[in-house]
Amino acid sequence: MSRFLSSGHAALTPYTPGEQPRDQQYTKLNTNESPFPPSPLVQAAAAGAAGSLNLYNDPACTALREAAARLWGVKPENIMPVNGSDEILYFAFLTFCDAARPIAFPDVSYGFYPVYADLMHIPAHIIPLREDFSIDPEDYAALGENIVIANPNAPTGMALSPAQIETIVRSNPDNVVIIDEAYVDFGAESCVGLISKYDNLLVTRTFSKSRSLAGARLGFGIGSEELIRDLNTIRYSVHPYNVNSMTQAAGAAAIADDAYYEENCRRIEEIRAYAAGELIALGFEVLPSKANFLFARSPDIPGGELYRKLKERGVLVRWFASDRIRDFTRITVGTRGQMDILLDRVRNILEERGANL
Repeated sequence: MSRFLSSGHAALTPYTPGEQPRDQQYTKLNTNESPFPPSPLVQAAAAGAAGSLNLYNDPACTALREAAARLWGVKPENIMPVNGSDEILYFAFLTFCDAARPIAFPDVSYGFYPVYADLMHIPAHIIPLREDFSIDPEDYAALGENIVIANPNAPTGMALSPAQIETIVRSNPDNVVIIDEAYVDFGAESCVGLISKYDNLLVTRTFSKSRSLAGARLGFGIGSEELIRDLNTIRYSVHPYNVNSMTQAAGAAAIADDAYYEENCRRIEEIRAYAAGELIALGFEVLPSKANFLFARSPDIPGGELYRKLKERGVLVRWFASDRIRDFTRITVGTRGQMDILLDRVRNILEERGANL
């Protein structure tokens, strides 16, 4: 540890991003990127904005907020564009939580939640998932703490309904409830419609997954005008030019080309169902996913070993070493061709181990 690191951060365990290897070509199914490129309209919009990179971008993201407001049926004042949804989560933890206002989240969920809590010295109330890895809404009812829930959850892919989310929000009126909808476009139901009823609900969205803009870094916070004002107080104190000009242009174009992305999501849902069925036929347990990934485990091979053997064969998936989920691997849904490569390699690995296929 560096002698220059502050004592308050010496024990921090940082978030570990998924592998982004440059040493060889892989079938890359480990970071939940879209297998489909941005639409031609988006590519043209980003290229067109490149000519003005000598000028500062619009810190208010006016055109992008107006487009997003039309997409989600809210007012521009209900939206804050950010540099990927990780940034809105960071701002939310910083804005609404402190040593006296803890944050609650599931024990198996997005890995940045405990990192942000540790970074900001926020007490974390970690609530176990049920045995079937689902979230029990009753665990969060009238909790009296700030709450963050990924819906669909990561890495399980399982989702709550808007009605279940509403019971949590309604029963915690004096606390902020953050619903992280990074994967909602792949078959789950959004609760954006609830923000008109509850001023304590913050919904976070990203264009990294369903809108093929992982490399552009674009996310959104959607909430009451009061919450957005509070978040902007922090944003303008930390990072006012947080969404660059090319990303703003690309994001507005992605909204304008909505049909292209809706079709991509439909294709991913179809491929997800196909791949899940094939894995189940190979003896895997596959959790019911509403995301663009599958969370699966085999009785014939430990998760870590499957991850390593797939990597040796040119296929990347994600494996988490924590005790409760170490038997699982998380598999991004790619193209049909990519999933067939994965399935072929899995069959070969299981056959080598003498599994009864």
